[in-house]
Amino acid sequence: MKKDPTSFVFGRRNYQLLFLGLALLIIGYVVMTLDPEPYGFGFLGLTLGPLLVLAGFVVEFFAIMVKKK
Repeated sequence: MKKDPTSFVFGRRNYQLLFLGLALLIIGYVVMTLDPEPYGFGFLGLTLGPLLVLAGFVVEFFAIMVKKK
């Protein structure tokens, strides 16, 4: 079976997940900067923001590892 030279490495679902993970990363970093506490020691800077960033990296990893159909 020959591969089409113009085919993409990832499928449509992979790219959707990649953009979702990128959006989660951006939102997580923005949430960390919006913390009103000094030096970001509040709930947004220490809990919610890092959890969103971690979720973004997990989605990115999953988007790379899942096989296209």
